[in-house]
Amino acid sequence: MTHSPSLWQNKRVFLTGHTGFKGGWLALWLSHLGAEVRGYALDPNTEPNLFTEARVGQVLAAGNDIRGDIRDAGTLHAAMQSFAPEVVFHLAAQPLVRLSYADPILTYETNVIGTARVLEAVRKTPSVRAVVSVTTDKVYENNECNVPFKESDPLGGYDPYSSSKACAEIVSAAYRQSFFNPAALIAQNDLATHNVLLATARAGNVIGGGDWSTDRLLPDLIHGFLSGEPVPIRRPHSIRPWQHVLEPLHGYIRLAEQLLTRDPRFATAYNFGPKDEDAQTVGYIADRMARFWGNGASWIQDGDPGPHEAHYLKLDASRAHADLDWTPRLRLDHALNLVVEWYRAWNAETDMHDLTLAQISAYQSLLKQNP
Repeated sequence: MTHSPSLWQNKRVFLTGHTGFKGGWLALWLSHLGAEVRGYALDPNTEPNLFTEARVGQVLAAGNDIRGDIRDAGTLHAAMQSFAPEVVFHLAAQPLVRLSYADPILTYETNVIGTARVLEAVRKTPSVRAVVSVTTDKVYENNECNVPFKESDPLGGYDPYSSSKACAEIVSAAYRQSFFNPAALIAQNDLATHNVLLATARAGNVIGGGDWSTDRLLPDLIHGFLSGEPVPIRRPHSIRPWQHVLEPLHGYIRLAEQLLTRDPRFATAYNFGPKDEDAQTVGYIADRMARFWGNGASWIQDGDPGPHEAHYLKLDASRAHADLDWTPRLRLDHALNLVVEWYRAWNAETDMHDLTLAQISAYQSLLKQNP
């Protein structure tokens, strides 16, 4: 199902993490749909980065590109309350497993306390109606049983990143029960004690143009391909639910649309993952990317596998399909080709704002077709 331009036209949307990879794509897409987006985030943490290369800031109205830390309650509250948004997407996070080993305190402060700060700002902003708080597919207690995780499965996390995101899920659930309880939201009734419906979104391993994060497979491959050197891969046999960034973002937008209907059944957790056959090994992805890139691109196995990471990870996204009419539209090879197209264009000094919007528009056209 595609998105309604009339619903998003002039809709005021507060987006944390808009200078990041997923946040930048979402800011462009929401603005393309006609929304007025206010972004709140730290400066981009890589060079180059999607925010600069795709000129994400130019789609935001004057005063809506705000730099701030989600742990800073005063700055965050002022930015949200002065904007009076109707929808909040919370994407700002410390998103890297290996960095969480190096700096666990930063990871917990950002992902747990930061999430609580965002939800507290929502609680003090009467205009908000819908909140989508984004976590990760790694929030589950992974016992390596080779079964896709459902939203009802126990939360956990071996490493600081995964456990911090599981904690963010628990914080979100506590705020939902304590302050945004769906049972207290009475549609079109002045007796409602609040106006907010809060959902969380758990996406698989997201790939796409403009990601230069350290210790991620696709950015590592692109760096190596551009340098002409074989790329060392740590865990080629690990299985992950790979999906193009537009797939979960479509899910986040659909989820927000359903929350805006004021139907309380959507105030829950949702998985967004690829078709089962597109959950592939790291080695498979490296092989396909090298083939699509050409020019002798190659990879080798790294002798140092690094700190512990789960071997098997898949998601069951049947709830999103049933409730949101969401289903993956891009098969894995198509998604990988889009990634190659983006980075090749960037390397050729193409206008990446236009190309990124073109990929969004092409995906929107795909949504109009039957699955």
